[in-house]
Amino acid sequence: MTQAPSLPPLLEPDASGGLLEVFRRRYLLRLLVRRELRARYKSSVLGLGWSYVRPAVYFCVYFFVVGYVLGAGRKLENFGVYLFSGMVLINLFNEILHSSTRSVTGHAALVRKIFLPRELFPVASVLVSLVHFVPGLVILLAATTALGWRPDVAALGGALAGFVIIVLLGLGAGLLLAAGNVFLRDLEQAVDVTAVVFMWSAPMIYPWTFVRDVAPGWVLDLYLLNPLVTAVSLFQRAFWAPGIEGQFTFPPDLALRTVGSLAFALVVFSIGQQVFAVAQRRFGQEL
Repeated sequence: MTQAPSLPPLLEPDASGGLLEVFRRRYLLRLLVRRELRARYKSSVLGLGWSYVRPAVYFCVYFFVVGYVLGAGRKLENFGVYLFSGMVLINLFNEILHSSTRSVTGHAALVRKIFLPRELFPVASVLVSLVHFVPGLVILLAATTALGWRPDVAALGGALAGFVIIVLLGLGAGLLLAAGNVFLRDLEQAVDVTAVVFMWSAPMIYPWTFVRDVAPGWVLDLYLLNPLVTAVSLFQRAFWAPGIEGQFTFPPDLALRTVGSLAFALVVFSIGQQVFAVAQRRFGQEL
């Protein structure tokens, strides 16, 4: 008598493989990204062209108001490049938080009816944000190249580190916010409000030396601990600094701060993943 082949153990319906399971089901991830992009630009004439229009409009407003009206453009050489090299990163971070927070509640019908890794929704939101990040990066590269910028391997490595800080920190915080938003919808409004705070918390519109010159020492120390400050400084060092004739002092110990910011982003990412994995068991019930 032949023995029946052993079957794999049964899993509970709410068991989650975390982010690893997301990448095992990459086809679902691609479907969600395509669905999000199509829904966002449905009946739109420009479609993805809005990804170019939006950063261009933001840039023009800040460049005119801050650069000319407030006079920052007279104090910083190539102020437009300085501004935009920080803006593309801050906009990416804000969009990741904004879309990730609503990612689970926005797919409530799928969460209630179909079992699939819930982490798919925040990850898909991050990928859509990266799609919108690419046009801004293209504009930045085109502008800096036209002004005589040439790539530097070390500086580009720093820019890549800044990008990784933003993505890891955004995804980690996004997982936390997406889980929390299922239970407390006020988080959506809170994220919208803090987007303005993030805009001004990094040296994007002003140089970090303004804080150094006017703030008490402990305020400056707290300011420099902000990983957004490190990420923006790395991008400006890569794309803005090579195109200026004078010297500009970046935050001290930038390499050490980069390592610390990466470590902090990894911690936030790990905490966000663990909290989301626990909270997702009640998503169907709450939604």
